Amino acid sequence: MWQNFQDAFYQCFTKNNRWEYLFDGLGVTLQVAVCAIIIGIFIGFIVAVIRASHDKYGFFPFLNILAKIYLTVIRGTPMVVQLLITYFIILKSVDSKVIVAILAFAINSGAYQAEIIRAGITSIDPGQMEAGRALGMSYWRTMIHIILPQAIRNVLPALGNEFIVLMKDTSIVGYISLIDLAKGGDIIRSQTYSVYLPYLTVAAIYLVLVMTFTWFLGKLERYLRNTGADVVSNGS
Repeated sequence: MWQNFQDAFYQCFTKNNRWEYLFDGLGVTLQVAVCAIIIGIFIGFIVAVIRASHDKYGFFPFLNILAKIYLTVIRGTPMVVQLLITYFIILKSVDSKVIVAILAFAINSGAYQAEIIRAGITSIDPGQMEAGRALGMSYWRTMIHIILPQAIRNVLPALGNEFIVLMKDTSIVGYISLIDLAKGGDIIRSQTYSVYLPYLTVAAIYLVLVMTFTWFLGKLERYLRNTGADVVSNGS
């Protein structure tokens, strides 16, 4: 049995340096996930502020309509369909599949992050905004320096879960022939006709990534809780 495992390991990973499919694929997975979540946070902030400002004060009626359309379309269609539309229609002239994947996932993640951040904004006591305005701060300065930092701390666990979901969802980039971690395991399977070892290894790597990020997120949450940090900017 041990000899069979050694032979399978050699065929799947050592022979012809097939381990490089997983190593290079892991790099693509992390690149797409990290870049997409960063851009998605930016999109989410903008949409969340527009939606929350309209709900509370009636600001930005036209932008609010556009934001609702964006949220409805993105949250109402499958991610794989959005990826294919982005690749074959919207960004068909873009040569880099990595860029296409990053933008597709960023737009998708931004819709979900927008609702998470909006919930965080609405959870802040309205007196915070009134206090900021009473001190002579503009609406945007109050939102950026007082409301948003507190909202981020409140929704940090939900944002962390969104990143975990996004990282796992990147496994569908094989639909546009981009070799990520999951696609790398599938290539090894197609070359060796071995099913168990490639796929179990891919699953184990994803599990380690998720557990590592979950541990880091837990440490960050405990730090903010134990130090009593408000993460409120005191910028002028």
